[in-house]
Amino acid sequence: MRSDRGQSAPFSLKLAAACGLLFLHLPILLIFVYAFTTEEKSFVWPPPGFTAQWFAVTWNRPDVWQALSLSVRVAAISTLIALILGTLCSAAVSRSKFFGRETVSLLVILPIALPGIITGIALRSAFALTDIPFSFWTIVLGHATFCVVVVYNNAVARFRRTSGSMIEASMDLGADGFQTFRHVVLPNIATALLAGGMLAFALSFDEVIVTTFTAGQQQTLPIWMLEELIRPRQRPVTNVVAMVVVLVTLLPILFAYYLTRDGDQIAGSGK
Repeated sequence: MRSDRGQSAPFSLKLAAACGLLFLHLPILLIFVYAFTTEEKSFVWPPPGFTAQWFAVTWNRPDVWQALSLSVRVAAISTLIALILGTLCSAAVSRSKFFGRETVSLLVILPIALPGIITGIALRSAFALTDIPFSFWTIVLGHATFCVVVVYNNAVARFRRTSGSMIEASMDLGADGFQTFRHVVLPNIATALLAGGMLAFALSFDEVIVTTFTAGQQQTLPIWMLEELIRPRQRPVTNVVAMVVVLVTLLPILFAYYLTRDGDQIAGSGK
């Protein structure tokens, strides 16, 4: 029987794949082009000229730095909360059996399945009922609701592929719970946690809808970009910032993919 391995795909399939990639990524490439345009007030195609002056203008805009600083701080703390809660939830669901376990798993995943506007309205109503003023921490709490899901999904999948016999052997040899987690469990789930953390950071960094309902008068970088598009002062500056957002969110996603692409090769998985 002749094997089909090594045969190249038909030209029509390659063409369809290329068209699909262009459809997905051409608008992003336009952002990069307009970041160098000499036209300040409107988008003109083709651009009348190209310049790198907008990078210097963006660098000297204090409002950009304030929005960027807020976004990075919110994403970092939201990711830290998600790593702690997501790891604990995934460990409980995957390594133990109790009544309502599947319900708990569903409730953990639910925030990312719901539309963002529903989550935003729910959080805003909860803050209003409890008289919690909008602040940095209300944004963090809003972002943590869906960041936990990303970490949980990565961690629970890795927990379920990790051999339980390794944990039992560690306990039999006299290790306590902390030592077992540090020397056995953590090395097996570390890449999954790192990947989940980077994805959570990327999601938090460019979140708009939930932030709109929880930020009050504060502006994260995506909210700043939205305001600039509505009432623009210098349109190319917005495109320069958009380039930064693309790179900041793309790199963690690429690293996460690299870390988890060989996720089946886990110590003890064959025992």
